[in-house]
Amino acid sequence: MRGVFFIVGPTATGKSEIAADVAHELGAEIVSADAFQIYRGLDLLTAKPDAATLAKVPHHLIGTMSILEEMNAEKFRNLALQTISEIHARGKLAIVVGGSGLYIKALTHGLSIAPAVDPNLRARLDELNLADLQKKLRSLDPDAAVDFKNRRRVVRAIEICLLSGKPASGQRTWKSETTHGVFVFRDRDDLYGRINSRVEQMFENDVIEEVCNAGAMSDTASKMIGLREIRELLDGKMSILQCVAQIQQATRRYAKRQLTWFRRQTNFQPLNLSEANQVKSVELISQFAKTLGVAPGND
Repeated sequence: MRGVFFIVGPTATGKSEIAADVAHELGAEIVSADAFQIYRGLDLLTAKPDAATLAKVPHHLIGTMSILEEMNAEKFRNLALQTISEIHARGKLAIVVGGSGLYIKALTHGLSIAPAVDPNLRARLDELNLADLQKKLRSLDPDAAVDFKNRRRVVRAIEICLLSGKPASGQRTWKSETTHGVFVFRDRDDLYGRINSRVEQMFENDVIEEVCNAGAMSDTASKMIGLREIRELLDGKMSILQCVAQIQQATRRYAKRQLTWFRRQTNFQPLNLSEANQVKSVELISQFAKTLGVAPGND
């Protein structure tokens, strides 16, 4: 990870805007580590950076994948490493920016060699409810570092345990690499207020029409926060006020999980953005990166 700097944190903290200013200051390029912004389309629903932010410096892995394609941490790692290599070939620093914990960890810690999906086992696991799956995974792998509320990840972790005969948490082919970066966050009331406002803004900008025109998509893409709620709104199953409130709640819960993940999984320098304005935050992060010597020419 030489020549790579990370800016990570929960949704709605303002990472994208700050990262673009930091990249401009350091002459760097940005590699997005967002599981949903990598897809083309649904710009409002996935809160992609606006045109002004994208114009400040080159951005990569935003809107580059068809919404029909499946994505996972391994595919992201391969794409990101190739992109980082190309950035370095231009003599530039790569700044990885995002809040998708597994994608970040794929770069900082590597990936495990996991067995292929067994259709018969998957079918049997699909018959179990989430509570039974959680209980089964805890018995197989007490140290499993997965989101236990994410059914797909719990199922996959169980598969790895059963097919390999070993705990999924102990299967890793690469050790953690030396990485440098910042973990940005905000005070809870500040963050939740930003989340609520962003969701309201999405609806003012007609996210409903965006979802209505989306068409078919992969299983991975269909996990976007807000997609299910807006589809239920379109089907007349809830009011627009209920829809907004449910998306706000789901996003707040996601942000809480992200905060927990990054506090446990990384040793990046923490920075509370509620205590510093945009200019000061950019100055602090840029100076930190220069002090670490991660930018080309600063060795």
